Amino acid sequence: MKRPFGVKRPPGVIRLRNRPVPPAAPVPGEVLAEVEGLSVRLGAREVLAEVGVRVRAGEVLALVGPNGAGKSTLLSVLAADLPPTAGCVRIHGRPARDWSAPELALRRAVLPQSASLSFPFTVEEVVRMGRAPWTAARPEDDDAAVAGAMAATEVTGFAARPFSALSGGERARVALARVLAQRTPLVLLDEPTAALDLRHQELVLRLCRERALAGDAVVVVLHDLGLAAAYAHRVAVLRAGRIAADGPPRQVFTEGLLSEVYDQPVEVFPHPRTGAVLVHPDRTGRPSA
Repeated sequence: MKRPFGVKRPPGVIRLRNRPVPPAAPVPGEVLAEVEGLSVRLGAREVLAEVGVRVRAGEVLALVGPNGAGKSTLLSVLAADLPPTAGCVRIHGRPARDWSAPELALRRAVLPQSASLSFPFTVEEVVRMGRAPWTAARPEDDDAAVAGAMAATEVTGFAARPFSALSGGERARVALARVLAQRTPLVLLDEPTAALDLRHQELVLRLCRERALAGDAVVVVLHDLGLAAAYAHRVAVLRAGRIAADGPPRQVFTEGLLSEVYDQPVEVFPHPRTGAVLVHPDRTGRPSA
């Protein structure tokens, strides 16, 4: 029943007409993000050219490649944060431009390379920011989501400390907790292990695997090829703005390809106990392929 003309809405009543609807749980293997014929030009430089990649529910996709290859740019396009110069970008089956910002915030969460804040928020307040998209949808889940994300990233012990007082590695884990608290089916992480020690590098990649096991899709930009080989279901190797290879690490990580892409001799061999792929710089002095 419509409210009579001239009658104001009672105080405290929230308008729900344009409230974004949370997405349904993805089906295993469902394509949650994809780009086709993607090109991105920033100024006079073509950063990405004719790139195509699909991100599927239930997998961890690692984007690897040398500096300047276009990894972060591709992640930004997949997040719908950067419009392409040419090509098609789809998120949850729809062109990225067709989603509103609130709708996107329920479907994908993004971790940038660096996190900085101008105000003295506490750690818990920063993590709780990840729940902002759910304020009108399921606010009753907020406390559990925040607590779970903080526990998973091992930041609960300094929940009351100012974010600005943390070390670089601690800030990185808090920023990741914010992303996890957002609870989206698509998670996009740009170099989440860059500031972390060995233990927490492994922790972050295990969390990526757990999200994929739960049915989500995770895209992670990595420089550590060993981590990519150990935890990613698929890797996309970028070189000079193009996809040089895309597939399981066992197939993609070959000495010839990696030595050429990185312009550095590389050894690839199986772990003596587990058979997992190991990638190591070849320091014997032989020339690159």
